[in-house]
Amino acid sequence: MDCFEGLFVALGLSSNFNLQVMERRDILRGAATLPFLPLNSSNNVENLSIKQKKIIKPKRLKQGDTLGVIAPSSALPPHVIERAINNLEGLGFKLKLGKNCRNQNGYLAGTDAERLEDLHWAFSDPEVDAIWCIRGGYGATRLLPHIDYKLIKKNPKIFIGYSDITALHIAIFQQTGLVTFHGPVGTSEYTDYTKQHTLNVLMNPTPQYKIELSAENLAKESNLFKPEVISAGKCRGKLIGGNLSLLSAMDGTPYAMQNLKGKILFIEDIDERPYRVDRMLVQLLQSHNLKELAGIALGVFEGCNPKKDENSLSLMACFKDLLGHLGIPIYYGLSFGHIAHQFTLPVGIEAELNTEGGTLTLLESCVL
Repeated sequence: MDCFEGLFVALGLSSNFNLQVMERRDILRGAATLPFLPLNSSNNVENLSIKQKKIIKPKRLKQGDTLGVIAPSSALPPHVIERAINNLEGLGFKLKLGKNCRNQNGYLAGTDAERLEDLHWAFSDPEVDAIWCIRGGYGATRLLPHIDYKLIKKNPKIFIGYSDITALHIAIFQQTGLVTFHGPVGTSEYTDYTKQHTLNVLMNPTPQYKIELSAENLAKESNLFKPEVISAGKCRGKLIGGNLSLLSAMDGTPYAMQNLKGKILFIEDIDERPYRVDRMLVQLLQSHNLKELAGIALGVFEGCNPKKDENSLSLMACFKDLLGHLGIPIYYGLSFGHIAHQFTLPVGIEAELNTEGGTLTLLESCVL
């Protein structure tokens, strides 16, 4: 398996609204025809192995503020883009769309240069108050060596999305110290639970903000929505993490997670059978000393059961086998991930995980 195949195999590319799932083999067949920026070193990338960046909190959102909407990863058909626009306008905000966000370059939302241009535009445009990614999919990792992190640091703003957007969260936070937000994309389903917690986190800075499990998620029949304590306990630490496929794909690169000691690692994924989750967790375990973490918060891994009659560990057995020995609190089934009812997690903010009752409490405000 070559390095490009290994990268794509590690990535999960699903999203809400039953968008067509892109087959990784199809992506591989077309990869050679797609133009991309040359993979060179960026002068904006700094070595973070010595000390952690000073935390920068963005300005809070207000009703009527303007969102810069960008598509840094996969493309969307026009009717789904319109649905995403309606979603975000329905939250009470004005929108400015990146000039390239409707573009399509194979499975990407435009060329790397076009998607990078929109990212830089959104941070530099003084009329844009916050940046909302329209979807995940695949493509954000291609941008990491070319991002102007100094530009972002000089223009701190709310930046929100999840799934493939994990790559941007980790890179931006570690290179600049800017708190970013693992939360719904434009195409997400904005249920009452999702809207409540997203808007509370972004607009109403409240210390000791407790996020409890979604009642709608608890009512689901699937066993993957049933919370479970992997290792009991309570812990405090700064939040870091995102989509498991992206976290493992970034290991071995200059953009991999660093300085994990004392942090709470949050992880989610979708449509990955247990052996694939196993493989990605093993990569994290062999790349980092996860025993140094304060704890691990696992979201809902929807679609991650083994196939019927498959000779397989269950997802929960996989978690217990690989993570149960770490000696830190670990809880499965928190209400975040590729699910309709999800809360928003601020990367870099101090939080408390309590496995008794399955709560996550933000111990400081996330915005100014």
